[in-house]
Amino acid sequence: MECAQIWLPYGKEQVQCDVPKRNLLGIYYPKQMIDQIDEAETLRQAMAHPIGSPRLREIVHPGQKIAIVTSDLTRPTPSDKMLPFIVEELEAAGVPDKDVLIVFALGIHRPMSEEEMRKAISPAYYARFQALNHDVNDVVRLGITSRGTPVDIFRPLVEADIRICLGNIEFHYFAGFSGGAKAILPGCASRETIYANHRWMVTPEAAAMRIEGNPVREDLEEGVAMLGVDFILNVIVDSQHRIVAAFAGDVIAAHRAGCQVVIERGAVDIPHCGDIVVASAGGFPKDINLLQANKALQSAKDFVRDQGIIILVAECPEGFGNAVMEQWMREIPTPDEAIRRIQEKFVQGGHIAAAIALIEKRAQIWCVSAFDESTVRQIRWQPFKTVQSAVDHALQALGTDAQVIILPEAPSILARLST
Repeated sequence: MECAQIWLPYGKEQVQCDVPKRNLLGIYYPKQMIDQIDEAETLRQAMAHPIGSPRLREIVHPGQKIAIVTSDLTRPTPSDKMLPFIVEELEAAGVPDKDVLIVFALGIHRPMSEEEMRKAISPAYYARFQALNHDVNDVVRLGITSRGTPVDIFRPLVEADIRICLGNIEFHYFAGFSGGAKAILPGCASRETIYANHRWMVTPEAAAMRIEGNPVREDLEEGVAMLGVDFILNVIVDSQHRIVAAFAGDVIAAHRAGCQVVIERGAVDIPHCGDIVVASAGGFPKDINLLQANKALQSAKDFVRDQGIIILVAECPEGFGNAVMEQWMREIPTPDEAIRRIQEKFVQGGHIAAAIALIEKRAQIWCVSAFDESTVRQIRWQPFKTVQSAVDHALQALGTDAQVIILPEAPSILARLST
């Protein structure tokens, strides 16, 4: 039997499986934007030609306190590659190093260690500038959004004169897209603020690739406008974490330009859904825990037929990534019960379990991960040690004519059924 040999990102490595060609419906990647990637030139051009904004060197002035917000280790933002181009603009404006603060946007993720911060922005910049983790408890309330979200933002950002946000743009299953103002809210907000904003994720309008009418995105951008962001630098990265596009300038205009490219790159047309969908979260850091790897499931759900099988390929060396999510997934006996609970009362962390429960009602979830087998079974999934064994068992379960879709970078693509 002739087979296609397929390699999938898994943690910091690649894992391989063979799929019979007669069963393979398609292998879907984000569109390759350019053959030769010059990351430095891509960033340089973005900074030299900002969208909806003057150059950064024209915005900042000596004597101002500058805060640069960047992502924590759960995001694939290449801060060490991006920061030199921000610093170059600050130097051109005559801003001294002592007036620059780098903030890691944690949301409700764990704090980064000194070594992790040093590595994220480079040892040279860590020695040169003050850098610290966002603190959910050290916040200032700026107001309340029209949807009732209290806007509590990390005090050092409120006290800064200029705020610059770094980030990456990709599909986000309930905020539409990552990036832009999301670096501030939820990135640098209080727990109360994050919970209030995220309660909107259970609405049908809170979906990947949607901005207009998306209550999560509209609410967070309304909140961030109370603070103000002076400049952003956002990038799109490929599976090798190379920068393939960059967008600098206004927090809304530059972000929207990036979102359009994400759509052009990542929305794929498929003839019909697959019986079996093998979905890699994209490797580290996208599969650092199940909280992050869940994004692969959210993409995969649109590629699989009703009552099909999703095989999630995600190492998850740090486990679930959220204690409440873990408790719900371990202890709530049925998907229906998880969905009922989140409809009755929004619970941060529980909302992820409920989002996964919605998928469980449509398809089986099988898993290749570092979780022990008992844990995987406890959350109603089927564990496998290798992708190959999972694919072989799925073909046995659904029959020799079952069609397989492969998603090596699942969080970066969305399905559009061909009409």
